[in-house]
This record gives sequence, structure tokens and C-alpha cells, in this order.
Amino acid sequence: MEDTSASSHPFPIFTRSTRNLSALAGASSPPPPVSPDVVVSLNAAYVTAELVIALLSAGGNSLVCAAVGVNRRLRGNVTNYFLVSLAAADVCVGAVAIPCAILTDLGSPRHNFYLCLLMLSVLMTLTQSSIFSLLAVAVERYVAIFMPFRYRALMTPRNAALAILATWLLAFLIGLVPLMGWHKTPPDSGHCFFVLVVDMTYMVYFNFFACVLAPLAAMFLIYAQIFAAVRRQVRRVAPGPGGRGERAAGAAAGMRRELKTATSLFLVLFLFAACWIPLHILNCFLLLCPRCHVPLELLLAAIILSHANSAVNPFLYAYTMAAYRDTFKAIFLCGRAVRGGEVAT
Repeated sequence: MEDTSASSHPFPIFTRSTRNLSALAGASSPPPPVSPDVVVSLNAAYVTAELVIALLSAGGNSLVCAAVGVNRRLRGNVTNYFLVSLAAADVCVGAVAIPCAILTDLGSPRHNFYLCLLMLSVLMTLTQSSIFSLLAVAVERYVAIFMPFRYRALMTPRNAALAILATWLLAFLIGLVPLMGWHKTPPDSGHCFFVLVVDMTYMVYFNFFACVLAPLAAMFLIYAQIFAAVRRQVRRVAPGPGGRGERAAGAAAGMRRELKTATSLFLVLFLFAACWIPLHILNCFLLLCPRCHVPLELLLAAIILSHANSAVNPFLYAYTMAAYRDTFKAIFLCGRAVRGGEVAT
């Protein structure tokens, strides 16, 4: 498709399947022009998948927030403050962003360009908040490993709350950039489709390269340093004979716990990258090669995969973190105490 942002011609309206896909993915495949009054219909399979993801995301991540709220042990760990921020973003994806995506699949709201821009910016804002929450977790773990004597002074609940506030404010600024003017000319048809409204240069060069890829690269580097440092420490404090050996064994056990925690959090990061990078790569491909054909099924799969990331973290926490797993069980058992009263009732 030609770059409609640089054209004075009316925006093309897509045929049913191609139009729905391009609107959701921010993609641009070469559709035939159709009347602006074409009847818009939902893609039933897409909507069904999105609704399932929305329910899992909103329900599962609400459970994560509740778990931290009722478990004193979880509340005492600053890492969980940032995981709650991440969970809150994922709740919003299920409760707000996915319904907005379904509405824009119908081209709604029609003839209200700035409300349309606001709706399309919601998912970008929430995605950015997720990235910054993950970055905050990585930095917190870095401080815990490399600056252990300053950790308690630096990572206080107050500082964590201020960091979370800063991440959300910055995420809103980045996600709402299209509302500040970096968008395409409103389409003559008045339909609210992603590809007709959001400038793909913003999506690729600013949103992906600067605001997604750079933080992800920094986080992978941080975790690589953490893993290397923890492994060195475990080997260095290998237990020997006598009382010193017992102390070394305790230190080694502590470092192994740190390694397990870092591994669990790295899996959260890895799944985020695995779910979102395919869609961003397709956006890059379609921007740089606008006339190239991309299969409809592939783009649909990338869209669903990106939204599905919001539903997977609660399952990951339950599988890899005993404190979350026990608290989830306690909540389902109506708040009964687990492991010596760690869950507040």
C-alpha cells in the first residue's frame, strides 16, 4: 500500500479480512479501494480469541494484585511492587485495551478523530508501562546483587512508589505522542482504523526502536551481568570444612535463591519479548516494503500473541514462585493461612 500519510488522495478502505487485520496490527498490505460506506463486520475468530485473552488477563492479573495485598511476605519485597505495576498494566489491557481494539476493528468511533487516536494510543501506553515496569525490576535486581549494602537505603517502598509513578507518566507521554501531532491526516471515510490513523514511522522508528528495543536490550544485558555475578559468587563461597563451611553454605544457598528469583524474572522478560517482537518485526517489514505480501494468518497470529502476553504472567508466577503459588491457593481457599500465617486473613 502507498504511504497514505504523504498522499492527498482519499484513504482506501480495506476489504473485510485485510482491513480488519491492518487496522489492528498497524500493518499496510495492498488492499483494493472500496466505498467509504462499506459495511464493516467483525472477524468472529479474532474477537473470540481477544475476549478469552481479556478475561484471562483481567482475572489472572487481578489475582496477582490481590496476592500481594493479602500476603505480608510479598508486600515486604520491593520487587513485587514493580510486579504489581506490571500486573495493573495487564489488567488494563484486558479491561480497556482489548475492548478498544475490538471497537477499532469495526472502525469505531467514526468521525471522531481524536477519540479514535486516544483509543489507539491506549495499548501503546500500556505496553510501554509494561516495558518500564520490567526495566524497574531488572534495575532493582541489579542493585540487590551489585550494591547489597546500599540496597535497603535505595530500594525503599517510597522510592519504589516514586519509580512506578515515573514509569507510568513516561509511558503516557510516549503512548500519547500521536495525540500531540505525530499521526496521519484524518481519513475521508471517518473510519477509525489503525493503519489510517497512526503513522507507521512513529510505530517503527520511535515506538519500537527507541522505546521498546533499547530498553529490552538494556534489560537482557542487566540479566546477563546478574547471572554471571551470581554464578561467580556461588562458586566462590562453596562450603568447606568446619563452621566457616556452614557459613559459606548459607551464603551459597542465599545466592542460589537470588539466582532462582532472577531466572523467574528473566522468564517474564523473555516471554514479553517473544510475544511482542514478532508484531514489531512485521510492522518494520511492512513499512520498509509496503508492497510486499504478508499472509493474513501470520499477522493475526502476531496480534493475538502480543495481547496474549498480558495473560501469561500469573501462570508463570504460580509455576516458578512458591510465595505466589501458595497465596493463590489461599485466596481460592477463602483466605486460609498458608505456611505459618504468611497470608494475612
